[in-house]
Amino acid sequence: MNQKFNSGGRPPKINATAFRCSVNFTATEQAQLLTMQENSGIASLSAFIKMRVFGKPFKVFVVDENTRIFIDKMSSLNAHYRTIAIDYDLLLKTLRENFTEKKAMAVLAKLERQTIELVQTNCEIVALAKQFDAQWHKV
Repeated sequence: MNQKFNSGGRPPKINATAFRCSVNFTATEQAQLLTMQENSGIASLSAFIKMRVFGKPFKVFVVDENTRIFIDKMSSLNAHYRTIAIDYDLLLKTLRENFTEKKAMAVLAKLERQTIELVQTNCEIVALAKQFDAQWHKV
C-alpha cells in the first residue's frame, strides 16, 4: 500500500542549489565584473562567477568585423582555387582526348605560364595573410 500520488508542480531537482553567498562590490568593480561577463559570452552572471571561483575553463570569443571579412574572403578564394583545379583537370582531359600532340603542347605552354602567375599570386596572398595575422592577432 505504498502509493505515490502526484501532487503537481515541477519535479524536484537532483542537486538543488540551496546555499547562496553575497559579495559586495564598488561601482568600478561591478562594472569590471559585468564587462568580463559580457566578454565571456556566458548569459548568466551567477554561472560566470561560479566558473571564475572554481576555476572551470571557458573560452572568450571576440569577433572583429575586419577579421570576419578577411576570413570570408580567404574562404571564397580557397573555393575559387578548388574550381580552378577542377577546370584544370577537365582541360587536360579534353586536350588529351580531342587534340593532336602539337596543339596540346602549345595550349599547355600557355597554361603553364598562367599557372606560374597563379602560384605567384597565391604566394602574395599567403604573405598578406601572415602580415595580417602578425598585425592584428598580437598576444
